[in-house]
Amino acid sequence: MTNKLLILFTALFIAFTSLVKADEGMWILSLINKNYDDMKHQGFNLTPDDVYNINKASLKDAICGLSDKRYPLGFFCSAEIVSPQGLLLTNHHCGYESIQSHSTVEHNYLSDGFWAFSKDQELSNENICASFLIRIEDVTNRVLKDVTEDLSYEKRQSLIEKVIKEIEKEAKTGNSYNIEVTDMFEGNQYFLFVFETFEDIRLVGAPPSSIGKFGGDTDNWMWPRHTGDFSVFRVYSDADGKPAKYSKDNIPYQPKQFLPVSLKGEEKGNFSMIMGFPGRTERHLTSFGIKEQMEVLNPIAVKIRTKKLELMKQDMDASNKVRLQYASKYSETANYWKYYIGQTKGLRRLNVISTKQEREKQFTNWVNASPDRQKLYGNVLTTIEKSYNNNKEKSLAYQYVYEGLLQGGEIITFPLQSMQLYRVLSSEKPDESAIKTFTDILRQATKDYFKDYNASTDKKIFAAILQMYYEDVPQAYHLEVFTTIQKKYKGNFSRFADDVFKKSVFADENRFMAFLNKPSQKVLDKDLAFKISQQVLYQYLNLKGVETDETQNAKRLFEKGLMEMQQGKIFYPDANSTLRLTYGTVGDYRPADAVFYHYYTTLAGIMEKEDPNNDEFIVPAKLKELYNKKDYGQYAASTGELRVCFISNNDITGGNSGSAVINGDGELIGIAFDGNWEAMSGDIAYESTLQKCINVDIRYVLFIIDKYAGAHNLIDEMKLVK
Repeated sequence: MTNKLLILFTALFIAFTSLVKADEGMWILSLINKNYDDMKHQGFNLTPDDVYNINKASLKDAICGLSDKRYPLGFFCSAEIVSPQGLLLTNHHCGYESIQSHSTVEHNYLSDGFWAFSKDQELSNENICASFLIRIEDVTNRVLKDVTEDLSYEKRQSLIEKVIKEIEKEAKTGNSYNIEVTDMFEGNQYFLFVFETFEDIRLVGAPPSSIGKFGGDTDNWMWPRHTGDFSVFRVYSDADGKPAKYSKDNIPYQPKQFLPVSLKGEEKGNFSMIMGFPGRTERHLTSFGIKEQMEVLNPIAVKIRTKKLELMKQDMDASNKVRLQYASKYSETANYWKYYIGQTKGLRRLNVISTKQEREKQFTNWVNASPDRQKLYGNVLTTIEKSYNNNKEKSLAYQYVYEGLLQGGEIITFPLQSMQLYRVLSSEKPDESAIKTFTDILRQATKDYFKDYNASTDKKIFAAILQMYYEDVPQAYHLEVFTTIQKKYKGNFSRFADDVFKKSVFADENRFMAFLNKPSQKVLDKDLAFKISQQVLYQYLNLKGVETDETQNAKRLFEKGLMEMQQGKIFYPDANSTLRLTYGTVGDYRPADAVFYHYYTTLAGIMEKEDPNNDEFIVPAKLKELYNKKDYGQYAASTGELRVCFISNNDITGGNSGSAVINGDGELIGIAFDGNWEAMSGDIAYESTLQKCINVDIRYVLFIIDKYAGAHNLIDEMKLVK
């Protein structure tokens, strides 16, 4: 799972699993006192201060969010520190792009794996950052101090934004921290998050894809699973332990806290806790929103991604070079292609719309029972319903822009990186120093971009998805370029694409570098790819605000009303890429009639799945040798088996990939990497009897590092607990 979504906790965990109740909710760390008694009852042996403390080292200091400087939109994955020298564990699929970026046809780390047996062999990654939480503060009272319900939405937001800027400025004074005030519950609460972000993150180790991606797309989102989904990085700092850009003089980061690694393993009913950065959930989405998701948004995303995967696969099968260039792009596209299919099926199978409609009926009855509530909440649901009904075509167009054009042909998105340069070139008196700054930045970006780019593949994707947009999106939301395609190219999108790629400076590395050597506004004004990218960007910004101020306010009031209606309930905010904690237990489940799934898998299952004719199920010879000898070392379970993965009823979503799975003593027992197919509706509606988190057993991780790769240097760094 990954990029970039959250879930919560189990409300009455039924006898299908471990006969233990787990609370639904993904909790903000500073507020876990509310859940402490329940956590303790389930097997948590630490204190809230051991988890979150701003005055001394705590578990929060061992957890970080991974981000990409090119896409500053939150954390795409989670990770954890496991040594006093900044050694960091995350998922293989989280490190996939970094592993791929260092790979060549001659040295393919995706297929062969990579291991640094000394620190001087570790590989730098220019764009990856790791952020550690310094503190959280509830600033709701300050943000909403002068805000009243009789204010217009515009005035309300203006007051809120003014106070947020003041808070962020104060929190930033005298330090180099990253500061952000984030809203919760659709703007009913606000929290300040303070992070320290490190920019020198180096690749240390990764198993071959035959281990780290075993099962491929076939097993993705499925249980039972046999994937060694992990990779190893290291955080570096300057000599003073502070964040710094890459330098050969930087030293391994010495964290305030690192996680000891348990060799004890996990058994059914054991306490499990996950700390990470879930991306996004919509647990309070109305029945109207779910209907749109099922009937409009998901089908469009699946249709677009199906075509994109098909075209990439054709060229990847025909060329080893293209296969390597597009490995990460294909994997990212396929991941949520399958997710959207599963989510729609899950929402339909679990009849989630009816459940939401019943809740909305209860809300309406509660509102109607009080004149004061009628005044404040009386029009909330009708406003939301009206918005969805009035914006069907606009939502369809937005999804095509977002999923199709902005995640389709790279010839559309790459030119957007030249926007700042274009603005400088277009000014009355262009600033030569600014031009040099932006061209230097683009030169570096160009090197990375074209390394993993095949113009022929991109041209096919560009033409196909542009035509899909033309045919499926109402004319009112068509791009200007469609007039040109119809008149000049007689509606032939392939011919138009040929012209774009033949002439655009953005389609060829040599042409683009020549442009950067002599940048010109006129060149960009005439460039077809640049023109289209501007049209797409304008359309995106135009469609992005699908909801009116009235609708956004209605959604805020709906969540406010729900919390007021159920005052005895402890509510959790939807995921929004902020650090959260979930707790539950290890256990099995029954996904359907007469079907039972055990809570762990073993190395024997990998051998059973082996298929030398299928890239997804190839087993490395060294792994088979270790299996045949039963050479598992200290990593075998008490039964003598080598366990590979296990499941727990912890709630995860995109962004939680790579999260630490921790036992009741604060020790690492696994790395979360996926959810299960039967509960794909979980981002919208949590299914307490089915929701499972799939984790790679930390003992399998250690086994691969030690016995398979021979990277004993990494094992020696960790604190292993028997």
